[in-house]
Amino acid sequence: MTRIALTAAALLLPATAFAHPGHVETAGFAAGFLHPFSGADHLLAMVMVGLWAGLLGGTARLALPGAFLGAMALGGALGMAGLALPGVEAGILASVVVLGALTGLTVRLPLLAGMGLAAVFGLLHGHAHGTEMLAGSAAGYAGGFLAGTALLHGAGLALALPFAPWARRLARAMGGATTAAGLALALVG
Repeated sequence: MTRIALTAAALLLPATAFAHPGHVETAGFAAGFLHPFSGADHLLAMVMVGLWAGLLGGTARLALPGAFLGAMALGGALGMAGLALPGVEAGILASVVVLGALTGLTVRLPLLAGMGLAAVFGLLHGHAHGTEMLAGSAAGYAGGFLAGTALLHGAGLALALPFAPWARRLARAMGGATTAAGLALALVG
């Protein structure tokens, strides 16, 4: 019996890797608000945007989350309209990996480049949300997932507070390792 249970669990485990396995409730503000908390992919990416922005400090603290949220709203509208974007699920997975690396290495991209990257990832996450919206409840659901996302960005910003000065000192000490070229070398090396 234990072998059957373990086999069943092992067979079901890969399904958790999918960003959107088919949520039952996709109507209203509450469903939209809870959605970003329902999968590790959304949760990690959205917290990482706030954490990376908080570690960078300055204008990035509002600019990166703002770019993510704005593009997420656009992506949600595109998804709800039925317009397909290529590679959404792969892009969502990439967002977790890339944002984790950027945060872990405290990579300092030019502000517009960081905003652009956050916006691309926001567009993909928003599209995934938008394809799940029910037409009659789009405004409530969209407002909910934007509010939930903003809360997760805020959590990342709060997590960065005690580490930001240390991370900035480390980034200055590491020099080239925290630039875009340094990130590329770290990822391939």
